[in-house]
This record gives sequence, C-alpha cells and structure tokens, in this order.
Amino acid sequence: MKEIIRWGIIGCGNVTEKKSGPAFKKVPQSTLVAVMRRNAGKAADYAARHAIPKWYSDADELLADPEINAVYIATPPSTHERYAIAALEKGMPVYLEKPMSLNAESAARIVETAKRHQQKLSIAHYRREQPLFKKVKSLLDTNSIGEIRCVNMRYYKAALSPERLTEPGVAWRVDQSISGGGLFHDLGPHQLDLMLNFFGKVK
Repeated sequence: MKEIIRWGIIGCGNVTEKKSGPAFKKVPQSTLVAVMRRNAGKAADYAARHAIPKWYSDADELLADPEINAVYIATPPSTHERYAIAALEKGMPVYLEKPMSLNAESAARIVETAKRHQQKLSIAHYRREQPLFKKVKSLLDTNSIGEIRCVNMRYYKAALSPERLTEPGVAWRVDQSISGGGLFHDLGPHQLDLMLNFFGKVK
C-alpha cells in the first residue's frame, strides 16, 4: 500500500485559497492535515472553511505534529529559509513557494540542507505543467517552428499605485526585507523558469 502524503501548510494566505491548498486533498495518496498562520483567528477560519482537521498559529508546533510528513511553505520569502531548513532537518520533503528566498545565498543554504538530509525540495514553478506551456515545449522539442537561435523575452507589469501600496497584502511585495525585491523578484521567476524549461541552461 502506498504511503499517504500528509501535508501541513505554513502560511495559509490568499495563494493557498484556490491555487494550491485544495489540490492537496484532491490528489490520490495525499491529504491536508493542518495549516498554520500567525493570526490564530484566520488560521482557524481557513481550517473550518476547507474542512482541515488542525490549525496552528506557530510554525514550530505544526512541524512538531507527528501526523505531518511533508510541508508546503507559502509565507513571504523572508521566512522561507528558516521554515524550509527546519522542515528538511526533520526529514520532511518541502514544497516551497516562489521566489525561493530573499537572495541566492539564502537559496543555496536551503539546497545544501536538502542535499545533506537527502530530502526532496520543489519550488512552485507549476507553469511547466500547464497545457499551454506544455504545447509550446512540444513545438520546440519537435522543431515544428524551426531552429531557435535567439530568445528575447519581455515582461510588462504596471507599477503599483500609491493607493495599492497602502494595502498590507500588497505593500510587502516591494519591501525588500520581506520579499527580497519588487515585482520582478515576485513574478519574474515563473518566466525565467519557463525559459530554462524551453531552452535549457543559459549560455
């Protein structure tokens, strides 16, 4: 009998409402055991709305739960390294939201910990498996549109308005101490990961 992956989510905010959270209960041999958010009221509300058995307001308590054997970390990047390393050291595979961490040095420490403890570490670059991008990859792999010799990628995103920057759920994205950078740091990883998937390592 296959082992059940029993997930715990650290940081059950907006990103987990539809994109990530519900899927853990829909995939075979997978279930969602507990969620954590620093705001206890919001954690309890999330658990009640999504029919999740347990909730915590402290990440260390979730990581100490013996029922949990895998962790999804969906907090802002400022806490990614701390939580990822703590989970990996406990022998748990980690699914980590992008951007991976505040900077390359922090990301390297997480990777080193995963290797040392021989645990799986996955970053949330899920777009590779979306039908549109799989079709593009297929066209490229079969040379259907000819040999690709150069790639010029441009990505446009409107600047956040002064009004939006007063919203706590938005302002943190441009606070370097929390997000690691601005909108590029937040949104660019998806585009760069697709380029790596389509064309291989940068020369």
